[in-house]
Amino acid sequence: MRYLFSNLSEIEKIISNSTIFLLLDYDGTLTRIRKAPEKALINPRTKNLLNDISKNGKIKLAVISGRALPDIKSKISLSNIIYSGNHGLEISGPKIKFKMFVPKESRKTIGDVRRQLKRKFSSINGVIIEDKGFGVALHFRQVYKRQIPSVKAIFNRITGPYLSGNKIMIKPGKMVFDVRPAISWDKGKAVLMLLKLKKRLCGKKTILPVYIGDDKTDEDAFSALKSKGITVFVGKKKKTNAKYYLNNTGEVLKFLRFILDVKKGKLYA
Repeated sequence: MRYLFSNLSEIEKIISNSTIFLLLDYDGTLTRIRKAPEKALINPRTKNLLNDISKNGKIKLAVISGRALPDIKSKISLSNIIYSGNHGLEISGPKIKFKMFVPKESRKTIGDVRRQLKRKFSSINGVIIEDKGFGVALHFRQVYKRQIPSVKAIFNRITGPYLSGNKIMIKPGKMVFDVRPAISWDKGKAVLMLLKLKKRLCGKKTILPVYIGDDKTDEDAFSALKSKGITVFVGKKKKTNAKYYLNNTGEVLKFLRFILDVKKGKLYA
């Protein structure tokens, strides 16, 4: 994995002659991760930049989040872009409206897990149980460090029987566990579907996907796009399927400006 800003000339050549399909995670990518999910708000500079990008005909924009679709749409609140919620289980945008079919029994199982989590963790300070419609997330970033092993143990006791029975999937993230229906679908499959759609809509234009994310759930997208475009991990350099890395959300903003400038004809090389 290479540091992106040490390879700008190479990247400029790659993106100059293509229509860019920019696929961005939200938490930890467009905004810093906060202790409470509702406090992770996009700043005005980033929102203005995304708005400018969305109006550029040479760039298509999608936000690919683990948040519920209504949540991520309200956080960004821009029109003319694609929003993907629940790790790709629900998608909305120009010329697309997608919702993964979830069997009634799976919805009931998720409801059972949600109720048990709320009941067991009601007395533990700092635990947040987030109802995401398709699933439920347990956030423990605000829990005292000494209590984290106990939180994980309780979570495992509740979800273990469902997990062993292949009734749910668990997606671990940064101080969060996402409980989802046992459906073979993830961010990787979602972005490949979106890429196929964009290629069909854009005809003979060359479409180059650029995916930027910071969490374990983004690895599915990095793998899916490994030989198809530019993949960027955000955070301290580590083992990842991404080709490049950036250090933080500030550098993500800087790179997004770079992409917009290149597509406006401002050359750097």
